[in-house]
Amino acid sequence: MRFDEFDLHDEILEAISYMGFEKASPIQEKAIPLILENKDLLAFAQTGTGKTAAFILPILDKIAHSKGDSINTLIIVPTRELAIQIDQQIQGFSYFLPTNSIAIYGGGDGSDWVTQSKALKNKTDIIVATPGKLISHLNVGNIKFEQLQHLVLDEADRMLDMGFYDDIQRIVSYLPKKRQTLLFSATMPPKIKKLSSAILDKPEEIAIELSKPAEKVLQAAYLCSENHKTPFINHLINQKEDYKSILIFTSTKAKVNQIVRGLKNKNYQTDGISSDLEQSERENVLSAFKAKRTRVLVATDVISRGIDIKDIELIINYDVPGDAEDYVHRVGRTARAESEGVAVTLINENDMFRFKKIEELIETEIIKLPIPPEIGKSPEWNPKSQNFRFKNNQRKNRKK
Repeated sequence: MRFDEFDLHDEILEAISYMGFEKASPIQEKAIPLILENKDLLAFAQTGTGKTAAFILPILDKIAHSKGDSINTLIIVPTRELAIQIDQQIQGFSYFLPTNSIAIYGGGDGSDWVTQSKALKNKTDIIVATPGKLISHLNVGNIKFEQLQHLVLDEADRMLDMGFYDDIQRIVSYLPKKRQTLLFSATMPPKIKKLSSAILDKPEEIAIELSKPAEKVLQAAYLCSENHKTPFINHLINQKEDYKSILIFTSTKAKVNQIVRGLKNKNYQTDGISSDLEQSERENVLSAFKAKRTRVLVATDVISRGIDIKDIELIINYDVPGDAEDYVHRVGRTARAESEGVAVTLINENDMFRFKKIEELIETEIIKLPIPPEIGKSPEWNPKSQNFRFKNNQRKNRKK
C-alpha cells in the first residue's frame, strides 16, 4: 500500500516523498487507518518494523487538521536514546508543517531543565519523554495535559522490565480520560496485559513480524576497531575497482565530514550528504552520485531515506545502526530491482552486542571477517561483552 492511499495531509506526503518512502510497511498499513479512526491500539511489533512512523504519521495528520494551542500528544519511552530518535523522526515527517516537538529526558546539565521547562510552558505540540524526567516536570507543575488528545507508550514491555509500571500509572493519572491511547510492545507478558486493560479502551490488536534484507544482498561484517575503520575502507574500495557506486552510512553528521576527509586524498571522487547542507546542495550531491561522477557517497540515516538510486554495488555501514529497521533499510539500498549487491558492516568492540541483536531480529547470522593484518588487529568477536559491562556497572552502582 502506498502512503498517498492513506489520504494524509499534503505536507506530510511531501515530507514522506522527500525522505524516499513510497510503500507502507505491514504495521504502518494496519495501524495508520485505525489511528486515523481514533481507535485505541495494542500493537505487538519488534524494533525494526517501522512502528515509529506508524503512530507518528496519523498523529501529525490529525494535528495538521486541527492544530490547537495546547499539548496534543505525549509519547512515553524507556530511554533517552529512543526519545531523541523519535523526536528526530517527528522533525523529519513534520518538516513542512508548523508542528513542534521536544524530547524530555535526564542525564544533562541544568540548562537542559530550563530549555525543557520553557518548551513545555510554550505549548509544544508533541512531547517525547522518559518516565522519570516527565514526573519531575509534573511535580513542579511545568506541564498541563488538560487537552491532551493522544498517549503513546513505545517499547512498553521494556519500560515495565525497567520497573516503570507505577510511574506510568502515575503519569496517566494526570491525563484526561477521554483520549486515544496507543501501546506498542515487542512481547506480551502478563504485566502488559494488566497495563493495557487499565489504560486502553476497547483496543484493536495487531501483531507484525520484522522484514528482512533481500536474498540477493551478500552480507558480511568486519571486526574493526574504530581507529582502523577509515584505513580499512580505503583498502576495501581500492580492492573493488569494478565497483563504481559505493554508499557509506554513518549515524552522525560529524562522522560524515570525518569519513569524507579520510577518503579525499584517493583517486576517486568522494562526497558527503547530511542535513547540514541546503536542499539545493543535497540535490547537487545526489545528482553527481546518480551520474557516477561521484564514486563514493557518505550519508546519514535521515538523508538516506531520500536516496533511491539504482545500481549501488556496495553498501558500507561505517558503524552498526541503532536498530534492525535501520540495518534493513541501509542494506536495502543495494540489490534493487532483482540486481545483486554487497553490504558490509564494520563492528568495533562496543557494537558487538547490538549487532548480535540485529542478527537475532532478522534471523540471519552474518559472517564475520578480520581486517588485513597490515591495517591492524581485529578485536575478537564477543557479543556478550557489552552486556557484561552493563551488568557490572549496575552492580557497582548498587554498591555505591
